[in-house]
This record gives sequence, structure tokens and C-alpha cells, in this order.
Amino acid sequence: MDYIIIVAGGKGLRMGSDVPKQFLPIGGKPVLMRTIERFHAYDAALRIILVLPREQHEYWQQLCREYRFGIRHTLAEGGATRFHSSRNGLAAIPEGEHGVAGIHDGVRPFVSTEVIGRCFDRAREDYAAIPVVPVTDTLRYVGDNGGGRNVLRSDYRVVQTPQVFDIGLLRQAFSQPYDEAFTDDASVVERLGCSVAMVEGNPENIKITTPVDLKIAEALLSC
Repeated sequence: MDYIIIVAGGKGLRMGSDVPKQFLPIGGKPVLMRTIERFHAYDAALRIILVLPREQHEYWQQLCREYRFGIRHTLAEGGATRFHSSRNGLAAIPEGEHGVAGIHDGVRPFVSTEVIGRCFDRAREDYAAIPVVPVTDTLRYVGDNGGGRNVLRSDYRVVQTPQVFDIGLLRQAFSQPYDEAFTDDASVVERLGCSVAMVEGNPENIKITTPVDLKIAEALLSC
């Protein structure tokens, strides 16, 4: 059985809104609902686990009633960090389950079903897969003394989600103690010494965190 853990722990601080960013509407529907719909469109049998802060559960259930949102999912409680939230979502997968599980940012509603498929297919082969896109801006390394130098952008990729892993591998990775160096779920798996395969992402798979991102999201919906 395959799973997707959708992590949405934002408080909307960078958005400048009283409403957490995952609940803000784009095209008349909350961001988070559009994210869940992408995975349901990829595979209606995919088991969906939604990780939200405990204090947001009631509001989310209210939104589901208001929008008559009927895609089945399991709610899990968010943690103090992304690591802890992902671990809580993973704990909602029954013991003994085999297959692969993805972890996705709740505020990335434009991931394509093709990218989702590439990630899940590659993880079945290589145990771990993440979507990436090329860097288009010039990159500059900044040293401790305030100086710096340009670096070859061809040597770098921008990492997206979903990041998909073998369930057994994921359980082993998240049994490790938390470390501030864990910048994403792939970094937790890599700490075990495992390699992570890269697949082609889609540029539209933006993470909505600022008011500008919200405007871009509205434009993407109108395309």
C-alpha cells in the first residue's frame, strides 16, 4: 500500500495573514484542498495522511464541511519542527505496511501528476526519490568574511516535493534523533548513508509562502 503524508504546519506569518497560508483560498478553494486533489488525481487509491497542528484540526474539519470536501484522509498532529511533523505522519501508517510513502508540502498545490508518478515509480526502484528543477538564477557563495564568489549553477538543483521513500527505510530514518541539519526529509534519509535519486520536477510546483506567491498561484490557475 502506498501513502502520501501532506505536511501543513504554517502559521501564515510571512503571508501577513491571520489565516494560516494552507487555508487561504486560490481560485475560490483553500490551498490545502487543491494540494490533496493533485494526489487524488494521480491515484484515487493512494492513502492520504494530513498533518496539521492540533489547534487547526477543528477549523480544517469546518472547511471540509463548508466546501463539501469529500476526499478521504487521515488527520495527524503536527510537531514542533518539520522533522517531528513528518515523523508524526509516518506514525499514522500501520505497522507492517510495505510499499512507498511520499512526504509533500501542503502549500505546493501545483505539483503535476506526472511528477508525482515519477517520484513514486523511482522510489519503488531505488528506495528514495526527490523531484528537482534546474537553477535559473546566478548563485553566489558568501564567505564568513563577507566576501564571496559566483558558483556554477549547473552544479546545483532546486529541490521540491513530494519526496518519496520506501516505508521501511523511512521508519529507520525517522527513528534517529532530531538534528538541526535536517533541512528536508531527504536529508534525514541521507544521514543513514543512503543515496537519494533525483527525478525531473515541474517549475509550476511552487511553495506558497508570501503574498507574491499567492498572486502567482492565481495566475497559474487562470492559465
